Amino acid sequence: MKKSFPHISRIEGELTLPGDKSISHRALIFSALAKGNSEIKNLLNSEDINSTMGCLQKLGVRIEMKDNLVLVEGVGRKGFKKPENVLNCGNSGTTVRLLSGVLAVQNFTSVITGDDSLSQRPMQRIIDPLQKMGCIIKSKDGKLPLQFYPADKIEAIDYNLPLPSAQIKGAVLLTAIHIDDITIVIENNLHTRDHTERMLNLPVEELGDTKIIRASSEFYPEPDEYYIPGDISTAAFFIVLTLLSKNSQLSIKNVSLNKTRTVFLDLLIKMGAEIKIKIIDDSNSEPYGDIFVKSSDLKNIEIDPIIVPAIIDEIPILAIAGALAEGEFLISGAEELRIKESDRINSICSNLRAAGFSIAEFDDGFSIDGNINNDFNLFEGYGDHRIAMALSILSCLMEKGSEVNGIESINISSPYFLDQLESIKVQ
Repeated sequence: MKKSFPHISRIEGELTLPGDKSISHRALIFSALAKGNSEIKNLLNSEDINSTMGCLQKLGVRIEMKDNLVLVEGVGRKGFKKPENVLNCGNSGTTVRLLSGVLAVQNFTSVITGDDSLSQRPMQRIIDPLQKMGCIIKSKDGKLPLQFYPADKIEAIDYNLPLPSAQIKGAVLLTAIHIDDITIVIENNLHTRDHTERMLNLPVEELGDTKIIRASSEFYPEPDEYYIPGDISTAAFFIVLTLLSKNSQLSIKNVSLNKTRTVFLDLLIKMGAEIKIKIIDDSNSEPYGDIFVKSSDLKNIEIDPIIVPAIIDEIPILAIAGALAEGEFLISGAEELRIKESDRINSICSNLRAAGFSIAEFDDGFSIDGNINNDFNLFEGYGDHRIAMALSILSCLMEKGSEVNGIESINISSPYFLDQLESIKVQ
């Protein structure tokens, strides 16, 4: 489906965003694991979260929605029921990888799969550590579908993350909380988003650039009340739009301010962005607060590849900021973008090249220079929600506006994106 986006002259207003996607996935899974009733407030209503919810329901978990509250009747340790059919995770990589850490320790066989896009993404990265723990998992070529079988013995391990991935870490930790002995997960250099260890209250030790996380059955989740702050990754699109629109200002309320998720804000501020942050609550397991943004003149800076894993989801919209900022935008060390919902390096480069920018594409990144050609009027979303959203923002900043093909993909993570965009624009 194509959608036209006319030029927006000014942004003004206030947004309260739906719940953070990463935290929403985990709140559902932890509530399902706990024995008893949990409440989740401000859970994101999106296709990805519905995939997690649907899989849990097929595993015997009762989930009820009341207004802005989700009630989950958790089944307790190994209390899931054998699903009657294959568990389908749709397009959600977080669903399949986190649930794999749980399915691998159950006393029944199960199969998990996804849509065509998800079925092309690498799963060997979670199979390897879980097999080291004694789990029995089969797949063809390290991709979906995955088949899980009951294992005689699951053992704790010491595991150095071979690449920065919160999903790999989450899968190992979710298996580890079913084992009495202590599993140790070690992150070196860059620390990935830490929602799993925060929400499970796992002990964490930081020694210089090394982070050591310990998990065992002692930390198995109990019923809880969760508040999901607004999605900071969705906020990024509105932040960049405001920064690049003249005479504009925007307030974003009650948004996640987890320090492993706000590295892109630090980068924008170094580029000259006028962004102010007000922390409302940092005592919660997930800190949140308000962000205030004003129009700014941005200048590209050198981006250290070591921070790339912490901004990987924001690179599509950061590329738009960089394309319209002063100087050349250059990103490297981002080969992980090749295996997202689309090949995001190619998706970004092909669209911006067609728009008139000078683009150099590398195996692990790209550079952007030059100016936009306003005669171009159609972008391709490639079925990728973050690409479609980034191109929507670029279209709004173009003098003659533009169209985006495949805009329906935004429902994967941000079904209210278009309505909220409409609410803050001043023509």
